[in-house]
Amino acid sequence: MKVIKPGSTIGILGGGQLGRMIAIAGRNMGYRFNTLDPTPDSPCGQVADRQLIAPFSDLNAAKELAQFSDVITYEFENVDSHVASILETTSYVPQGSGLLKITQNRIREKTTLQSFDVPVAPFKVIEAEKDIYSATESLGLPCVMKTGTGGYDGKGQWVIRSKDDIKMAIEAWNKAGIDMIIEQFIPFSKELSVIVARNVQGQTKTFPAAENVHINNILHQSIVPARITNEQTIQAETIALKIADSIQVVGLIAIEMFITNDGKIIVNELAPRPHNSGHYSMDACITSQFEQHIRAICGLPLGDTTLLSPIIMVNILGQHLSKVLDKIDQLPPAAKIHLYGKKESVENRKMGHINFLGPTLEHVNQQINDLQIWT
Repeated sequence: MKVIKPGSTIGILGGGQLGRMIAIAGRNMGYRFNTLDPTPDSPCGQVADRQLIAPFSDLNAAKELAQFSDVITYEFENVDSHVASILETTSYVPQGSGLLKITQNRIREKTTLQSFDVPVAPFKVIEAEKDIYSATESLGLPCVMKTGTGGYDGKGQWVIRSKDDIKMAIEAWNKAGIDMIIEQFIPFSKELSVIVARNVQGQTKTFPAAENVHINNILHQSIVPARITNEQTIQAETIALKIADSIQVVGLIAIEMFITNDGKIIVNELAPRPHNSGHYSMDACITSQFEQHIRAICGLPLGDTTLLSPIIMVNILGQHLSKVLDKIDQLPPAAKIHLYGKKESVENRKMGHINFLGPTLEHVNQQINDLQIWT
């Protein structure tokens, strides 16, 4: 198996905050970085050796990135899978394009998970207007309609609560002009995520499960250790490892899950990359998710993921940034702030995060409440 040693150059498709944090972790290990992103002075571009400014679909730019890189990775799943597949033929892309093709399309993703006998919410594929009527009839109400591709942070989703909402769903489907799915609505008590690392040799390690709290479909907090039973922890990690091995992931994959009201675990979505809910690992684990990603794609042994402290990661959105900066001198000594270098602060845009650490989750939560930033 190929080993990419420190001193080599890693090319990143994507210049967002995940690429930025990959590059920062990799610099500490001695790697150099190139990135490709259409936004000048991107978060990753600020810390990379070089940024190519071009659309993700620009094959010539991607080939130029590969020419000056020893290994290629991607920092989010909406890069062009066609470009990635072509790069595979001429460059070293250990993550491959196959996983991108699966996770870029909810229909393929759900079907693939079903083929592995992984529990997912019952769903129907919507290819015509009549399918919306039959899906809501067979799955029952409420249910959730989602775009097959491109949705994130609640975008591309419509909740159908009653028959009156079916007209709204039809209008949304016609406007989108793409295939969708309708999922049965699953009442749940908690949202979880488990991040699995798998290197080119097939070694795997999980990070501690995170309990996630969303507001308006955007991640607000990740709480670790998750407040779940030992049995649920084992089950969540077992499901995550099964998915990573079944798809033969190289790098990281984040598995988002629901714990239903009757205690069962249902897989919701996959993300083949470092994940917002894994940012806690930067300050609370022996090895961060970003260092682990580099270890995995470079063929190095995976690092220890032991949790060193209870932690709550809180996202800083555009509407929180000025409050955070105003109270920067009031942050607890064990609070670690990470800002992403984005030029424009926009409401509901992720501008950074803070990792709050402490002896207990109760103590950490009190620190967050006392700041009165996220009210």
